[in-house]
Amino acid sequence: MERNQFCRRDFIKQSVSAGMAATLAGKNLLANEKVNKRKSVLIVWGGWNGHEPEKCVNIFAPWLQSQDFQIEVSNTLDTYCDEDKMNSLDLIIQAFTMSEITGEQEKGLLNAVRSGVGIAGWHGGLADSFRKNTNYQFMVGGQWVAHPGGIIDYEVNIINHNDPITRGLSDFKMHSEQYYMHADPVNEVLATTTFGGEHARWIEGVVMPVVWKKMYGKGRVFYSSLGHVAKDFDVPEALEIMKRGMLWASRS
Repeated sequence: MERNQFCRRDFIKQSVSAGMAATLAGKNLLANEKVNKRKSVLIVWGGWNGHEPEKCVNIFAPWLQSQDFQIEVSNTLDTYCDEDKMNSLDLIIQAFTMSEITGEQEKGLLNAVRSGVGIAGWHGGLADSFRKNTNYQFMVGGQWVAHPGGIIDYEVNIINHNDPITRGLSDFKMHSEQYYMHADPVNEVLATTTFGGEHARWIEGVVMPVVWKKMYGKGRVFYSSLGHVAKDFDVPEALEIMKRGMLWASRS
């Protein structure tokens, strides 16, 4: 596998002075640099084009830059193999549907999240990425299995009005795929949807998670099943939930 070359980090060298004032000044300088350090985000997109991964990424990348995040965008999973890069991140955003991931790529991703790097994603770009990889699904907290009826009208219900991700938002309508998920009971569910029986009578009345957050080791994981195509984010609530979820996942 061909590896990309990445720049070396520069390290600040401080000379030790005899005076206590100079020592304190040095400590303050380092503290200020730590406080002012821009958070680093890696956005990885690809896979099935039907989910418009590049268009969706182009919605969020400029917004993240406006929030003073340092952004890197990649369309190869090989980026996950660079251990130094992965460990330097604050947040990973993945939009990669119906693909395969190598053992080395998966290990790099899971190790980074487990060590404290946040991850966020939407729809199939996070929860229908690597169908053969159950360890990956364990990290995400769920896997897509069906969307009965295809593109339909349905409602999203906010069930936690106190969480910062959903605070102030009301129930809203979507015209898109209503995801039926296999979901981890450990997930902290913030929004749900209820299935009718028109397209699969045996699931009538089933309440399904739509938005959740969870921990994987030390890393924060955020997921929303909304966002089949870029136009879905024209729904203000769907867009706002995703933005807030990214911010939550990036906080250490």
